Amino acid sequence: MSETPSKINLLGLSPAKLEAFFDELGEKRFRATQVLKWLHQQGASSFDEMTNISKTLRAKLAEVAEIREPEILLDKTSRDGTRKWVIRMDGGSAIEMVLIPEGDRRTLCVSSQVGCSLDCSFCSTGKQGYNRNLSTAEIIAQLRVAIRAYGPFDPNERRVSNVVFMGMGEPLMNFDNVVDAIQLMMDDNGYGLSKRRVTLSTSGVVPALDKLREVSDVSLAISLHAANNDLRDELVPINKRYPIDELIAACKRYLEGLNDKRVITVEYTLIEGVNDQPQHARELVQVLRQVPCKLNLIPFNPFPNSGYRRPSEEAIQRFKDIMIRASIITTVRRTRGDDVDAACGQLVGQVEDRTRRSQKYIPVVQEEPVHGKTERV
Repeated sequence: MSETPSKINLLGLSPAKLEAFFDELGEKRFRATQVLKWLHQQGASSFDEMTNISKTLRAKLAEVAEIREPEILLDKTSRDGTRKWVIRMDGGSAIEMVLIPEGDRRTLCVSSQVGCSLDCSFCSTGKQGYNRNLSTAEIIAQLRVAIRAYGPFDPNERRVSNVVFMGMGEPLMNFDNVVDAIQLMMDDNGYGLSKRRVTLSTSGVVPALDKLREVSDVSLAISLHAANNDLRDELVPINKRYPIDELIAACKRYLEGLNDKRVITVEYTLIEGVNDQPQHARELVQVLRQVPCKLNLIPFNPFPNSGYRRPSEEAIQRFKDIMIRASIITTVRRTRGDDVDAACGQLVGQVEDRTRRSQKYIPVVQEEPVHGKTERV
């Protein structure tokens, strides 16, 4: 991959931006719809495949544009069918993405940043530090990789049923690129995913959350993990800027802006002795009663040197029972892909850390065979 590409990567252009691109070329706007379908429904990798476009225009496109995807470093499948990819991005760093099959559903967990600009204490991604935002093309490329894993593109086959922005990074800290990627995922001429099947998970960047409701109706998940500000300040440091009451108020505003009845998904990682006690559950009940929501409990997935432990099954069930008795819809996320370090909170990639945060922690190093050689991921 070239680090300074001179051509525009069409994978990263939203429908509106693709129309503007053809305007600049002096071409009719319907060409944007044609190319959009070729890229995202047919999976075209070259302009020569676009047979309903004249050879002259294809040659013109090849001079100024490209269809470019990152290099796949690792493609590994867990015992439970969960599939993880490590993908090298421009500049040399790498990100991870995960596909989780369950019945008729195939949920793709995509990354939005190389590393993460936040530093949540229970997440191994945050310990790797932060390098940069992913481009729209790099986000969409993850979806293309997952679709192509099942063979040539087929517009009549839904190979990825759901997309969740729950991989590496805080999506709302990469606002414009994430919004463009969401538009491509939900556009009828793109991937045609329902707004209920694309979910953005945020730790609570309140100003960006308010901005999001003006431009998108994507489903929303909130990484809460604590029900009082003192504890959440420790677990999710952005809470010091946007405390729980402000976050819940922003969630309510977001729901009010939707034209259908949806709820917020609240994610709560259960950590032994930290936030898994009955009093924590009772505090959480009081917070969640303020907003229409469902609760997803996530037993902590261990990683080296975290200092945290997964709660016992008894503690998990006790916490869940308290929530259910309070009439809050509650599920426990079943750990998937932990044998290939693909579980929630375990994604690390290869981050050339600009924050130097990773120097505070002993790095998590795994050795994986890639194309007959050993890669550190």
